[in-house]
Order: sequence, then structure tokens, then C-alpha cells
Amino acid sequence: MLNQSSPLDLAFQALADPTRRAMVERLTRSPASVGDLARPFSMSLPAVLQHLSVLEGSGLVASEKIGRVRMCRIEPEALSLVEQWINARRSEWERRLDRLGGYLEELGSRLNKSTTRKQRRCRRKRGNFWRGGHIGLRCVESP
Repeated sequence: MLNQSSPLDLAFQALADPTRRAMVERLTRSPASVGDLARPFSMSLPAVLQHLSVLEGSGLVASEKIGRVRMCRIEPEALSLVEQWINARRSEWERRLDRLGGYLEELGSRLNKSTTRKQRRCRRKRGNFWRGGHIGLRCVESP
């Protein structure tokens, strides 16, 4: 299943697991050996290697053997692809929310004008008051 996915899908599938996200977080500071990556987790070394395999398969992490130690490092290009996708979505939603905010401001100013007229009419009648309820504001006769 992982081999048939796009690079972006592979990256998100790899980042879906909290252990792998922690490993990526650690590798953003500096390269680390497999032993160093495994140390904070209470799991077997083979389990850590499986997580690293998923990260390598997604392109987020690369590893190489230096002597007897396997060193892992982050692949910035793969993280950049994820970041670009997220930023594009963020920009799209910010534009949509800005338009919604403008519409709500316009609607609010219209409602404030009409509500003010209703409130004045309500207050003219002796003993009435303006009351809020689950269906909105309304004019109510005092008891």
C-alpha cells in the first residue's frame, strides 16, 4: 500500500504515528544514531527499526552506515513538500475566513440597525423591556 502512494501521502502516513513524529522532531536538531533514537522509547530495537523503515520509505529520513553505527538524518526536501501543502491550505482557509468575517460584519451592522429601531418601538410602550431568548431578542411586557 505504501509503495503505491504519492510522496505527500507517504509523508503524512509516516507522520501519523506519534513515535515517528518524535523521531522526526529529534532528527530536526541533528543527525542521530539508531541507538540514540531508540533510547527515549520503551520498545524493542526491531520496533524502532520498523518505524525508521517507514520514515525512510516516506523520504522523510535517510540513513547510512558509518562503521558499525547506522546514522539517521532528516531529509529537508520531503518536509518542505509537507510544509508547502499545509501552507497552501492555510492560505486558502485564511482567505475564506476573511470573506466570512467581512460578511458577518456587514450582516451584524444590518442587524444592529434594525434591532435599534425595534428596541425604540418597544421602549415607547410603557412597562416593556427588551429581552434575549433562544429565538433572539424580543419585546416583552413587564409583569
